[in-house]
Amino acid sequence: MKLLLAEDEKSLSKALATILRRNKYIVDTAYDGLEALEHLEKDNYDIVILDIMMPKMDGVTVLKRIREKGNLTPVILLTAKGETDDKVTGLDAGANDYLTKPFQSKELMARIRAITRMNEYQQHSKLHLENVTLDRATFEMATPSGSFRLANKEFQMLELMMSNPRSVIPSERFFEKLWSEEEDMEPDVVWVYISYLKQKLQALHADIQILGDRDDGYHLELGG
Repeated sequence: MKLLLAEDEKSLSKALATILRRNKYIVDTAYDGLEALEHLEKDNYDIVILDIMMPKMDGVTVLKRIREKGNLTPVILLTAKGETDDKVTGLDAGANDYLTKPFQSKELMARIRAITRMNEYQQHSKLHLENVTLDRATFEMATPSGSFRLANKEFQMLELMMSNPRSVIPSERFFEKLWSEEEDMEPDVVWVYISYLKQKLQALHADIQILGDRDDGYHLELGG
């Protein structure tokens, strides 16, 4: 599981990153809001831990920016003690949870586990984008023109893209997420599966299309 930790207090950031890595999480760090936004625009994360009070761009603004772009990555906000307005504003902007400083690391780990469980529970729901529906329970991709039952990795690729519309997902991210444990697999497998999905979206007259290439990564364009 890959996390982004955006915290401008470097000693706290270093301590939290160490704890998260000891718990088998992959962690990227950012020390201001603009740097956090850059990470979120070029990479994909399973959870974001976002401090509200950061230089260059505050955490709530970062949160609003990614939600406006359709990025639904779960976000835990870190807030100052007693700043109730910050908590309300953050939750209204799309945060999934918040922690008040100072907090114990075990509480942060518990919040991360809770969000992970919630995401697993929500896997049974359906994703909708333009005229395309992706059923997380049956792996079925459907439009008014028909449907296909996707192979497991096809489903995971399309789910990742539909959860982050218009966000470019690097080929390396797909490969790391889906094929990293298959020693004999070559990175070109990503392009092969992207081709399968393109053909199926076209056959169903989908209003979304996959754009990009192996070097820059792939994203969904609406109105395909």
